[in-house]
Amino acid sequence: MFGFTTISIDAKGRLAIPAKYRDQLLAQNEESIVVTRDPQYPSLKIYPGSIWNTIASELQSLQGLDPIVRNLQWTILGNASVSTFDPKGRMLILLPSELREYAEIKTAEKVSFIGMGNKFEVWNDKNWEIRQTGGALSTEILEVVLPERLKTISF
Repeated sequence: MFGFTTISIDAKGRLAIPAKYRDQLLAQNEESIVVTRDPQYPSLKIYPGSIWNTIASELQSLQGLDPIVRNLQWTILGNASVSTFDPKGRMLILLPSELREYAEIKTAEKVSFIGMGNKFEVWNDKNWEIRQTGGALSTEILEVVLPERLKTISF
């Protein structure tokens, strides 16, 4: 699941998974999607349920006394929102208001939806444009030293 597309967020804060990804999610027998904060950028990560289960298990197994690990657990696990969808329908996903606020996404506006292989990212269009042209965002976190065990998890 690769590629970029621009989609709209409806007035209720929902997005529809683009058609080009729906068949792939159906073929993988996915019935749920998890939306959470990106730990590094002001954007959202969207994981198919099976991928999320792996990531969540790995994060839960880490020692929570390490402040970097604990912060990632809070950011990723603590902000996760699980949505089920009708596999034969539009695959609507609710983006909770707290997550939309974090990613600077407003309802009834366009967002950038990026297929990243086994997951998706959702960005405010302006922030995505800034990152694509090499600009920095005031809220991005680039200088984090990860413990070795975290380096093997594919966020």
